[in-house]
Amino acid sequence: MLYCVILSLRGERFYGNNRALNHPAATNGMRAEPGERVRNRKQQAKMAIRKPQKAVEKTGARYDELLAALNRQDSVPSPGTIVKGKVTGKRGNEILVDIGCKSAGAIPANEFENADEVKAGDEFDVLLIDLEGENGMVVVSKRQADEKIRWEAILAKYKEGDTVTGTIRGKVRGGMIVAVDGVDAFLPGSQVDVNPSRDLDIYITGEPQEFKIIKISDERRNIIVSRRELLEAQMAEKKHALLQTLQKGQIVHGKVKNITDFGAFVDLDGMDGLLHITDMSWGRIKHPSELLKVGQELDVMILDVDLERERVSLGLKQAQANPWDDITARYPVGSRLHGKVVNLAPYGAFVEIEPGIEGLVHVSEFSWTKRIARASDVLSVGDEVDVVVLNIDAANQKIALGIRQTEANPWDTVQDRYPVGSRITGKVRNFTTYGAFVEMEEGIDGMIHVSDMSWTRKVNHPSEILQKGQTVEAIVLEIDAANQRISLGLKQAQTDPWSSIAAHYQIGQIVKGKVSKIASFGAFVELEDGVDGLVHISQISDQHIDKVRDALKVGQEVEARIVKIDRDERRIGLSIKAVGMDEGEVARLTAEAEADTGAHAAPLGSFANAFEEAFAASEEWRPGQED
Repeated sequence: MLYCVILSLRGERFYGNNRALNHPAATNGMRAEPGERVRNRKQQAKMAIRKPQKAVEKTGARYDELLAALNRQDSVPSPGTIVKGKVTGKRGNEILVDIGCKSAGAIPANEFENADEVKAGDEFDVLLIDLEGENGMVVVSKRQADEKIRWEAILAKYKEGDTVTGTIRGKVRGGMIVAVDGVDAFLPGSQVDVNPSRDLDIYITGEPQEFKIIKISDERRNIIVSRRELLEAQMAEKKHALLQTLQKGQIVHGKVKNITDFGAFVDLDGMDGLLHITDMSWGRIKHPSELLKVGQELDVMILDVDLERERVSLGLKQAQANPWDDITARYPVGSRLHGKVVNLAPYGAFVEIEPGIEGLVHVSEFSWTKRIARASDVLSVGDEVDVVVLNIDAANQKIALGIRQTEANPWDTVQDRYPVGSRITGKVRNFTTYGAFVEMEEGIDGMIHVSDMSWTRKVNHPSEILQKGQTVEAIVLEIDAANQRISLGLKQAQTDPWSSIAAHYQIGQIVKGKVSKIASFGAFVELEDGVDGLVHISQISDQHIDKVRDALKVGQEVEARIVKIDRDERRIGLSIKAVGMDEGEVARLTAEAEADTGAHAAPLGSFANAFEEAFAASEEWRPGQED
């Protein structure tokens, strides 16, 4: 046999090919099962060893034939290699191919691009997967052979970092698939574009694009590519070139790319520049979206170029005429304008008189007569008002406006309506420590000083005489229109009881009254016509008194004797304990009380001096200072 001869030549065992061992002649006319075939082959191999044939001569045609057969056996491919396969026919959905060495295999028709056009004799590259499959035929694949060929071509042609051309085929989890020279590469979602995109479908255009290989795994036959790195490199190159051409003051065209609270980023076709909100308009805007929208094209001015940090500052308003340049000519001081309230602050209101031009109306310029605490008490954003230009500071872009100047100033004619000496009627509106404000008309107040409230009493606080909301009559004493002040007198609207005091009271006279105030030095007793007399603590009782309040109470009715009258100082001295004295004692007491009115001053420690000290103390006395 041929196999035995070959073995004898090589000195090694040889089992022959599958078809020879499976031939009916080798199994007595019966086709053996796979297990039996293996046993048959082993038995035949043993038989070949145990029963060698006659040695073949090593020369001649027969020897050459056998040697050629041996060489063919040595060239049998191993699994995993690519071999040529010749189509021998079709069987159902399979195409039969012969890979040589009397070995054939079946390949599914769907592995061929045009299976209907495949015919016997056509040759294709196929991948040998196994020398023997379950059906006894070799296992081969055209698809896997094509993939291997393409992969090996990729490895030979490209390396990591190279730029390749591919087409995005579709989306997968975490990214997209890109076809590169027939091999599928993975494009991670983070590498699709410079900015993250939620809609990856927009990148599936079917058009070839360039990608950068960032990783190749031969073991896993995996390629990872990036579109983003190429875009960033292109942008960096374009940005660098653009920065070299930009100059301050240059007008460039751009497109709004993004809007934030503090401004907008404008695409200058190579890099982004920042347009700050303060450089968008000469007027006031609260948010950039009031003026701009994404995708809007506009002309902007280059304000600053930072080559080191690669930043560009832009200005929109600077590309337009500055309305402040001729502001004084268009709005001279004193001119009357109509505007719109665009913003409110506690100290005033900002009024827009034209786009980009605002003026401030201070709260003090709202009304001639009303006291405005906050601008929001009078105006609201969006209100339209008439104003008068008060002052312009073009250098600092400030305009002072006034609302009250659009109306007549009531203080200009106040003297005509309220001449000095005229009697007015008003309502007590407010108190201060030194007087009370009386509303004469809406917005016009006059003040009554405490010294002008009573002819007879020493008033330390207006609440001793008046109450808020009380209607009173007063006399106009003085008018200062420039400073918007009017002085009023309450006592001047009444008769002065001291002008006829002599007709009502004499020294030594016993009078009745009511305790009106108590102090540490004595008590004040209100007599008729509102006249107060002072009872010194020493004149309350014959007994020693430490505190006035222990002997007298406010409102208590008492009887006292007049021991002193000073018309010039408007003072009356009283004595409660003198009520029970005889005429001689009264005369002696009154003489002592009047001692300081003569040529010689009263001696220290005398009754007269005690009265003087009490009256002097009453000048500084305040309600509540009682001991």
